[in-house]
Amino acid sequence: MVCQKTSEKAKQLLNWVDERLPLSNFINEHLTHYYAPKNFNFLYFFGSLALLVLVNQIVSGIFLAMHYKPSAELAFDSVEYIMRDVQWGWLLRYLHSTGASMFFIVIYLHMFRALFYGSFKKPRELIWLFGMVIFVMLMAEAFMGYLLPWGQMSYWGAQVIISLFGAIPVVGEDLALWIRGDFVIADATLNRFFALHVVAIPLAILLLVVLHLAALHTVGSNNPDGIDIKKHKNPEGLPVDGIPFHPYYTVKDLYGMGIFMIVFAFIVFYLPEVGGYFLEHPNFDPADPMRTPEHIQPVWYFTPFYTILRAIPSKLGGVLAMGAAIAVLFALPWLDRSAVRSVRYRGPMFKWALFVFVLAFIGLAILGTKPVSPIATVFARIFSALYFGFFLLLPVISCVDTTKQVPDRLTEATIPLAKREGVHWRLFERAILAVQASPCYVRSKAYCCKFIASLPIIGCKPK
Repeated sequence: MVCQKTSEKAKQLLNWVDERLPLSNFINEHLTHYYAPKNFNFLYFFGSLALLVLVNQIVSGIFLAMHYKPSAELAFDSVEYIMRDVQWGWLLRYLHSTGASMFFIVIYLHMFRALFYGSFKKPRELIWLFGMVIFVMLMAEAFMGYLLPWGQMSYWGAQVIISLFGAIPVVGEDLALWIRGDFVIADATLNRFFALHVVAIPLAILLLVVLHLAALHTVGSNNPDGIDIKKHKNPEGLPVDGIPFHPYYTVKDLYGMGIFMIVFAFIVFYLPEVGGYFLEHPNFDPADPMRTPEHIQPVWYFTPFYTILRAIPSKLGGVLAMGAAIAVLFALPWLDRSAVRSVRYRGPMFKWALFVFVLAFIGLAILGTKPVSPIATVFARIFSALYFGFFLLLPVISCVDTTKQVPDRLTEATIPLAKREGVHWRLFERAILAVQASPCYVRSKAYCCKFIASLPIIGCKPK
């Protein structure tokens, strides 16, 4: 009886909200009635993980901003105050610093999955472009935040990066002065970086994430086979090779989030510095303009592009090469001219080229953490050539490489849901059976089929 009254009140509340805000329609379009391919694998975890880490960064950043002082005199001491005197302040700081590095790990893997399965190809070019703008904005956000602790590496790393803008002909020096807000990195620089890091760039990122998801749900998700599931529909107009995103993939994503949070928590509580890669050791010393660190390097997620910069003997050439390394990613949908999306059906030339590209990117990242030496410079130039070679040769490779016959349907689409392997599917089925056996579910089944059309449980058909 109590459960029935609760259901009726919830139904009335939902109707009241729907009359003023189309909440049910939004949930249906983006969750319950959004059909995704049946054959997603673990590489498709990283989109939802990126959203999870974004929320972590925003929430932890808000609480850190409550105690941080954007002043050259007080910034370093305020960070120490957060770490030592603010209750759970150390945890907030480590959640934010670890989250920054984990964010880029997730984003790089997310981008790799797009390369692997051709998720950037027609008709998903706009999704890729929005994603690349998000990537650039994340780099700007991380760079702004990198200065805020006002430690030795923060100060000198920002000094090196901002000075690069001075290499641009004609406007370079004025541009560097405008970014700093002063003739040297000082209080004005810290204040404007704080404002951009806390307000402006996060708002831009949130808007871009919404556009990224809107574009994704307009054309539909790609899959490991690279097949458009909208080509085959049942009499009701639903893709026969698709399943509702909720509850099937929300449960699967929750499983991936659980594994991710275990790793994330282990780093936060036991290894927050990760040997100086997540939190550099010189950054535990306050910024000193009179004492230069022995080896100035950016955080690890910038090192691939920093290595390309160092590989070029000319300062202007290095800046242009570093910019080109990022800009060329925007052109990827038009450089790859193959009719096949997924690596499963592409020829050996593309597979080897992608393998070499990944090795070159990892090599550039490792070299960026090492001091400059003649041998390191030689390898940096080799890896830089391989990096750019992938994009320059891609139009040729995609045209002449042999490809396999792409199947008309998903290769795993005929496997019934109940027979799928994996812990997450078995746990999900047990949870559904437990819910269906409960008295509350039995009494409110009619309500569930209507109201939880936003959560279609097995046995309830979405209308």
